[in-house]
This record gives sequence, structure tokens and C-alpha cells, in this order.
Amino acid sequence: MPALPFASVFLAANIVEIFERCGTIDKTIVLGLGVASLFAWTVMFGKYFELKRLRMLNYSFESHLQDQRSLLDLPESFRNKRAIPYADVFADAVEGYWRAAAIEKEQGLSNPRARVEHAENAIQRALSRQTLRYESSMIFLASIVSGAPFVGLLGTVWGVMEAFSSVAGQQSAGITQLAPGVSGAMLATIAGLIVAIPSVFGYNLLLGHTKAMIMELENYSSSLADRIELETH
Repeated sequence: MPALPFASVFLAANIVEIFERCGTIDKTIVLGLGVASLFAWTVMFGKYFELKRLRMLNYSFESHLQDQRSLLDLPESFRNKRAIPYADVFADAVEGYWRAAAIEKEQGLSNPRARVEHAENAIQRALSRQTLRYESSMIFLASIVSGAPFVGLLGTVWGVMEAFSSVAGQQSAGITQLAPGVSGAMLATIAGLIVAIPSVFGYNLLLGHTKAMIMELENYSSSLADRIELETH
């Protein structure tokens, strides 16, 4: 058997042995961190592919929209794609504009500037809503990043305390009696770091993508407001 696979098998068996020596609290913490790690990886991969898919849909919709000569008179099919962030902002803007126009018609008024302001307000509301959509699940990852090491440290401190308590009543206590309990306690800190380290890299990567997409959304919203204002005048 090659040296590397043999070392991996030995290390895995050693970790299992150390885990079996852990106390109930440490075992619970290690297993809980394992579940948190599984959720974190699921969220990271899910969020990455979600942002990638939304960016492609946004670019496709914006490209299609740029080919249109007039935005305010486009058919309703353009406003039925709410799952696309850019389309959601566009739909709110156009609906806000025509809603203000309908009210003005009932009152016998004509105020193009007021209609544009209604459209801009609708754009801002949609922008805030889509920003929250982009940032969803990020709080969970941030909590894992900041909380996992402390949870692991708690398990270690608790395990060390139990190890010392178990030998406190013995006549002679040395490293031989302390080592099994302390090594089991240290496993909790290792588990916390194993959870936190990949999560912090994944969180920073996703945060960068999210900020870039929010900036793109803001630029698109500003361009959309300008086009509506130009069409009104």
C-alpha cells in the first residue's frame, strides 16, 4: 500500500479513536460542527450557482432591453419575468409610471415629472428588494465563520476541565492520565477550525460577487431611470 493512503487511513482511525475518548459535551459539539459544516458547504455552493445564474439572466434581459426603442410601451410579457432581478426592477418602474399616469388622468392633470418620480421611487424599492435577495444566506455564513472557532474552543475548555476533574482525586496523576482526555478535548478546536477556515474563504468570495452584482444592479437602475426620463420628454 502506498505511504500516503496508509497515512490517511491511520490518521482517520486515530481521529475516530480520539473522538471515542471525548466526553458527551465534546462529542455533541464535534457532531454539531460537522452538521454546521455540511450546511455551510451546501449554502456556499448553492449561493455561488444562484448568483452565477442570476447574472446570466440579468445580462440576457438587459441586452434584450437595449434593443427596444421604447421602454414604456413594451408588452406585458416584459413585466412578467419577476424571477430576473433586472426584469423585476423594470416591471416596478414601468408600473409605477403608468399608475401615476392613470391617477393624473382621473384628476385631469398632466405632470410628466411626477410620473418619472413615481418610476424612480419604484426603482429604489425594487433595488432594495433585490439587494436583500442577493445578500440572502450571507448572514448564516458569517455566523459560521465567526462562531465555529469559539464553539470549538468551548468544547476544548470543557474537555480539559473534565480531564483535570477526572484525575483530581487520584493519588498520583501524570501526563499518561491527562493525555487521553486533553487530546479528545483538542479535537473540538480542530473541528471548529476545519469548519471556519473553508467558510471564511467561501464567504469572502461570495461577498465579492454579491457586491459586484449590487453595483451592476445600481448602474442598471440608474440607466433605466435615465431612459424613462428621456422617453417622457
